[in-house]
Amino acid sequence: MASIRRVVLVSPRGFCAGVVRAIATVERALAALPPPVYVRRAIVHNDGVVGRLREAGARFVDEMSEVPRGATVVLSAHGVPPAVWEQARARDLHVVDATCPLVAKFHREVRRYRDTGLDVILIGNAGHDETVGILDQAPGVRLVERTPDVAHVRVDNPDRVACITQTTLSGHDVAPIIDRLRQRFPAVVEPRAADICYATRNRQAAVTWLARNVDVVLILGDDTSSNTQRLREVAGAVGTPAYRIATSAGLNEAWLDEVEVVGLSAGASTPEEVIDEVVDRLCRNGAVLEEHTVLDERVSFALPPEVARVGA
Repeated sequence: MASIRRVVLVSPRGFCAGVVRAIATVERALAALPPPVYVRRAIVHNDGVVGRLREAGARFVDEMSEVPRGATVVLSAHGVPPAVWEQARARDLHVVDATCPLVAKFHREVRRYRDTGLDVILIGNAGHDETVGILDQAPGVRLVERTPDVAHVRVDNPDRVACITQTTLSGHDVAPIIDRLRQRFPAVVEPRAADICYATRNRQAAVTWLARNVDVVLILGDDTSSNTQRLREVAGAVGTPAYRIATSAGLNEAWLDEVEVVGLSAGASTPEEVIDEVVDRLCRNGAVLEEHTVLDERVSFALPPEVARVGA
């Protein structure tokens, strides 16, 4: 890496408001509510964050059946199907809902569409926690992952169709699927640009700028993070070599042979300390760090009422 002259760190990057809220929710619950505090699934898609919260006392479980009756359980930022709420009520659990407010908005939107008689098509990744939560908000929501899937979608009324998207996808991925849906269902109620969450859009815009101004792009984040994967794809679509690593340990120095300018960004669930470690490693031989802000991001969300009113 001796050839590196500059490291360009772009903003916005890293934690979004929904992730900040989710992590703070668990921390507040651990500090203010009677132990133990359980968390259903990974609170955010980052192993380091989950490990730190586990060390602080959080008990992570996969299903509500693993939570003792009457205990406290925090729901992850990705949202859950209605059946999970039913299980919580049946077990008399004290639920702290850390669902990202933007994801919760989608849940309400799906129910509203179905209540008005529209079939709902969700563009998303099968098995992703957010997608699972959205699919089960109302009967008959159809999932489309790729453009060819559109040909196989069956609806009750082709003139009464609405489409929404998983919040962490890229506009580049979504656009051709929406085009094909428009061809099949000319009256489709299309998703708004805002349906891809502000943090995803902002980070993708920043990475697009970055990829146009550096030799190699490194995206920091877990392989389970959908928005992180999309950032790498967005950078690659510009034509710049782009790689994803979870931590500095994943850095392959062969990627940086004869590279002068390295660009860095991070997914919405990547802690700043992970970014700092990679910067330190890249700059250890004298490379100059530059920071560039593409967009000014000032979004924040209030904590869930279950923890906002205690321990403040």
